[in-house]
Amino acid sequence: MTPTVLYTEAMYADDSVEREVFAGQLRHVVRNVAGVADLSAEDCADVEGLMIFRHFLPAAQIARFPRLRAIVRMGVGYDRLDRAAAAARGIMVCNVPDYGTAEVADHAIAMVLALRRGLLLHNDTQRANPPAGWTYLESPLIRRAEALRFGILGLGRIGTAVALRAKAFGYRVIAYDPMQPNGVERALGIARAGSLEALLRQSDTLSIHAPLTPQTRGMLGAAELAMLPAEAVVVNTARGPILDLDALAEALRRSHLAGAGLDVLPVEPPEEAPALLAAWRAGEAWLRGRLIITPHSAFHTPEAWRDIRIKSAETIRAALLGPRPQNVITPEMA
Repeated sequence: MTPTVLYTEAMYADDSVEREVFAGQLRHVVRNVAGVADLSAEDCADVEGLMIFRHFLPAAQIARFPRLRAIVRMGVGYDRLDRAAAAARGIMVCNVPDYGTAEVADHAIAMVLALRRGLLLHNDTQRANPPAGWTYLESPLIRRAEALRFGILGLGRIGTAVALRAKAFGYRVIAYDPMQPNGVERALGIARAGSLEALLRQSDTLSIHAPLTPQTRGMLGAAELAMLPAEAVVVNTARGPILDLDALAEALRRSHLAGAGLDVLPVEPPEEAPALLAAWRAGEAWLRGRLIITPHSAFHTPEAWRDIRIKSAETIRAALLGPRPQNVITPEMA
């Protein structure tokens, strides 16, 4: 019997890519539901491969698939999936870690440069009524790249891409990632911090690229932000819950931090705007030119969307048909 692969969201207008990758060896079904809980029992009964993009997949929902053998998270982060529950059932979990590496790295660097070159500051003040004078503004945001240390929290694919870009702009780059083997920093020509505290105390600009795990959730709160040098900049293109927004707001309000860029929030979309987001939307003067917020769009290009589609299909095919699974993130099965 041909294995069935279920997509829980209708992300594409046709199925041409899936048909080409699956080559008749996998049957694929598409449902466009608000959440996995909305799938019918009939939909779940024969599924051996499950494709997840925005939806959450807790243990209770995994239990609804009696024949499930593999789950592919159609993206990098896997905090939406209960990997432990999948492992207990012998279900392989895979992700797609290499579809938007360049885009997210570019986005992080663009945020840093927009802040550190005063692009937002001058743009916002020139649009004011009345506009500022036709001259530059003095601001702790605006600094020469070569004078600053660029800290990277998480040196995976995206963190590495950011490190190379930051080096190219002249920043002195330092990274902290206890999961990376010794010598990675030497291959990249950067410095390595031995602890989170050591990284923070040296980072005039901090770019976050860690996955969301129980260990990284809430990793950066008031105490950690206070370790950053005065007038530092923080950019988060990883996962919202890693960074405490209230602590970030307070650090900005008292000008310990000069600026921040956020592509991610703790709750997405924000059901009720956090205080920092509300102040930014209201155009409060204390945030003028100091805060960038984008709607978890760092990955977005047509090329990245096509990569997600192709690589996800190739990953589920390899998981179900072999010869060798790829991108396995269930540690017990890697």
